[in-house]
Amino acid sequence: MRGRSVRIKQANDPSLRSWVASANYADNDFPIQNLPFGIFSTAAQPAPRAGVAIGDQIVDLSILESAGLLTPSTQRVFNRPSLNDFIALGKVAWHSMREQISQLLRDDESRLRDDAALRADALVPMRRAVMHLPVKIGGYTDFYSSKEHATNVGSMFRDPSNALLPNWVHLPVGYNGRASSVVISGTDIRRPMGQVKPPDIDSPVYSPCAKLDFELETAFIVGADTALGEPVAVDRAESMIFGMVLLNDWSARDLQQWEYVPLGPFNAKTFATSISPWVVTLDALAPFRVSGPVQQPQPLPYLRHSGAHSIDITLSVELQPPADAEATTICRTNYRAMYWSMAQQLAHHTVSGCNVCVGDLMASGTISGSTPDSFGSLLELAWNGQRPLRLSDGKTQRSFLEDGDQVIMRGWCQGDGYRIGFGEVRGRVLPALRQGI
Repeated sequence: MRGRSVRIKQANDPSLRSWVASANYADNDFPIQNLPFGIFSTAAQPAPRAGVAIGDQIVDLSILESAGLLTPSTQRVFNRPSLNDFIALGKVAWHSMREQISQLLRDDESRLRDDAALRADALVPMRRAVMHLPVKIGGYTDFYSSKEHATNVGSMFRDPSNALLPNWVHLPVGYNGRASSVVISGTDIRRPMGQVKPPDIDSPVYSPCAKLDFELETAFIVGADTALGEPVAVDRAESMIFGMVLLNDWSARDLQQWEYVPLGPFNAKTFATSISPWVVTLDALAPFRVSGPVQQPQPLPYLRHSGAHSIDITLSVELQPPADAEATTICRTNYRAMYWSMAQQLAHHTVSGCNVCVGDLMASGTISGSTPDSFGSLLELAWNGQRPLRLSDGKTQRSFLEDGDQVIMRGWCQGDGYRIGFGEVRGRVLPALRQGI
């Protein structure tokens, strides 16, 4: 229309509303501004395929792709058991697909809303779905990027006045974990067996872990392959990150204390890592970008960047004892305090020429704040058992996790009248299999 401009609402517009009513509730993790991707199946259709969360529903992307309402590629990518093939299409395709899905779900868009048959096929209630790992994970790396956490651990086990090792403020410390034991939220976790050395004996013993712990983390999913020998520049790194999940890096502290010198954790970490099922894209998180902590000393040039490279993500941990209907929130913290950014982590990971692949998982490391109620592990919350944590019933105490305990982690970014949520990552501790004792 001549003389008038029409503002086209983009997918992050806070005024957007969906015809899926539950998506418009202020406390729902999955409003139309979010649209995270995941892999799900149902009893009626057991083949895993791609979906997007909207309110309390899942949009079956394979149905919309088959109907011609979504065109991510010349070949179908949403009828597959992982998001890898879709992610491999690249950042332009991720952005375009999110905008297309947003358009279909808006309250003034009738194509899907008014097609009763298609809507019945394409919308699946979350309560009827089984969630699967969203990506095929070829490699898993865990960083150690919270200055507060590293300081707490260094103070606990080394010299409090020199808690950080000299390299910590110069590079994002990390180690390569075990991709095969990454599991989806809701998977029970078996207490590990292994070698431990109590301080009052001379030789190690083989026993169940007695100091089982969680670590509150996030993780990002790599969105592009690189060639062997090709480092990723820090300014390019974020364009190669598809999105983020919540992550619980289960930890056997007594196994770790005995084995980690000189090469770091091994069996203390490899037995299980849990992630949330929905991948929240960096596009959805863009309105919540903030600057991270000031880095002193200034890092080397290949790690140097400026601007808003952190994200304001509120995080919490709940602990639910066995046969107890009430969970206790034992930690509240925020991702924005992380010292090393995702871009710096990816740049450092590849600076040697290490190649990365679509679907690789890179975890933040334990996220701890500056106050005791913001520590992201029981190791810190109970200070290695010296200060047992009292739960909400006033009687139950925990220094480390006991059999039957459930750990529930949640995360969200708070907008004006809506929030971009990650859902939850949940796991219950099962007793050890005492083989060989």
